[in-house]
Amino acid sequence: MNSQNLTTLIAELRRDEGVDYSPYKDTKGVPTVGVGHNLNAKPLPAGWKYPLNDVQVDALLDDDLEDVFHDLDRFLPWWTDLSDVRQRAIANFVFQLGITKALGFTKSLPLIRQGKYAAAADNMLLSDWAKQTPSRAKRVTQMIRTGQPQS
Repeated sequence: MNSQNLTTLIAELRRDEGVDYSPYKDTKGVPTVGVGHNLNAKPLPAGWKYPLNDVQVDALLDDDLEDVFHDLDRFLPWWTDLSDVRQRAIANFVFQLGITKALGFTKSLPLIRQGKYAAAADNMLLSDWAKQTPSRAKRVTQMIRTGQPQS
C-alpha cells in the first residue's frame, strides 16, 4: 500500500473505530483502546499507563496495521492487485473482523478477486457483520462496489 493510501486508510480507521485513550469494552465486550486495539489479543507494552498519549495510540495502530497487511499478504495475496480504494476497503474490513472471520466470507472474497465487485458487495451486505455495523458496512461495500472513496 503506498504512503498516501495508507494515510487515507488511517484517517478512515480513526473515523470508523474512534480514538480512545483509556480502555473501554467494544460492542462484543472486548477490552479495547486506541484505534480499535484489542487488548485481549495484544496487551499494552510493559510500563504503559492510561490514559495513553497520541504517540502510543499511533504506535498501537501502526502495529495493528502491520498485522493486517501481513495477514492479507499471507491469505489474500491478490489484494495488492486491487485499486487503492478497494485495498483500503479490504484492509478496513480485515482490521475490524480479523483475518479468521474475514476469511469466512467464502462467497464474497472470490467475487472480489474475480472483479465481480457488485455481487461481492451485495453478498457482504447479507452478513451479520453488515447488520452489526451497518454504516461502516455500507461505506466499505460501496468502496468495493464502485472503487470510489466514501465519506
